[in-house]
Amino acid sequence: MEKYAETLEEYQYIKALESGRRFLEIMNKYRCAIMEVETKLNVLNSEFSLQYDRNPFESIKTRLKSPKSIIEKLHRKGLSATDGKVEEIMEEHLYDVAGVRVVCAFQEDIYRLADLLLRQDDIHLIRTKDYIKNPKPNGYRSLHLILEVPVFLERGKTPVKIEVQFRTIAMDFWASVDHKLRYKKDVEDEAQIVEKLRQCAETISTLDDEMQRIRNMIEAGGEKHAED
Repeated sequence: MEKYAETLEEYQYIKALESGRRFLEIMNKYRCAIMEVETKLNVLNSEFSLQYDRNPFESIKTRLKSPKSIIEKLHRKGLSATDGKVEEIMEEHLYDVAGVRVVCAFQEDIYRLADLLLRQDDIHLIRTKDYIKNPKPNGYRSLHLILEVPVFLERGKTPVKIEVQFRTIAMDFWASVDHKLRYKKDVEDEAQIVEKLRQCAETISTLDDEMQRIRNMIEAGGEKHAED
């Protein structure tokens, strides 16, 4: 039986979701929201390339939650997964069904890119969680924005919620390794490993700060040379 499908009824419900027309229509809206945000970010990237001869981000990764992941999240929120209203409940209570992750080289680019994105008049900010300035206890760092973006479909414009995460290359590396290690079972000295990962996150943060200072020195030197 599928993970998180605690009963045969729930397993059958998950399989029904995967093929249900209403569910597929909703997931298509989330997929379109991802494309909207990707387009906006790529336009900003193109403009940066022309004006500053550099790119503000290194890569964009996207993901759409599966029915199983949606059911799991609803369980954690204490919401019923088999009451026939999952589609409506997920639209109201889940803000991360659609996700975009933007990986930048430098922290300053994270905040600049996020600010430029939020200035666009069809973007509505619902919530900000800044785990760069306020890291999680385990050391996790990232800037999370919950946005509402317009999706234009045959029936008209509809707002869709989407989560956009901004990380540096170093933050993304740490988060990826941490994610893999968290799912290892029967690990000895788990507390020690958790502490070592937190220390690694601190080291990575220091590295990000130093790389930012080096870039600032290079850019300042270039401006001085241009003036001379």
